[in-house]
Amino acid sequence: MPICSLQTFADALPPGRPVLGLDLGTRTIGVATSDVRLTLATPIITIKRRKFTLDVQELFALADGRAAAGLVLGLPVEMDGSEGPRCQATRAFARNLLALRDLPVLLWDERLSTAAVNRFLVGEADMTRARRAEVVDRAAAAYILQGALDALDRQRPEQAF
Repeated sequence: MPICSLQTFADALPPGRPVLGLDLGTRTIGVATSDVRLTLATPIITIKRRKFTLDVQELFALADGRAAAGLVLGLPVEMDGSEGPRCQATRAFARNLLALRDLPVLLWDERLSTAAVNRFLVGEADMTRARRAEVVDRAAAAYILQGALDALDRQRPEQAF
């Protein structure tokens, strides 16, 4: 399966299974999960990056353990909308991952996600710099995933109550 558009991603997801959100950094990968109704993102872990094969093994183990149906990867688009080297690296990561496992992958614009999370952790959660460093990547993954989940929700037809 190629990298999906939002609609293709939505269509490819089986009901009742969560998705994982990833914030890919050069040194770490923040990971978040959704609930099975695809409404709420929760940060779960930060993976220290090593080699691609080891990173993917750990991600696949997480995905399998949670029966995740797809992945949302944060795409670090520049503020002007252009794609720089970090976007290229994220796209390459997604392509290499898809070469190992066929699952829906959505790239989601992550502009300002880490900044927004840091602002929250400093202002609202009053976290120290050391504690923020521990949680910022997985919290950013949850922020990215929540944005995608909200967009998926807007695409669903209205349900009568």
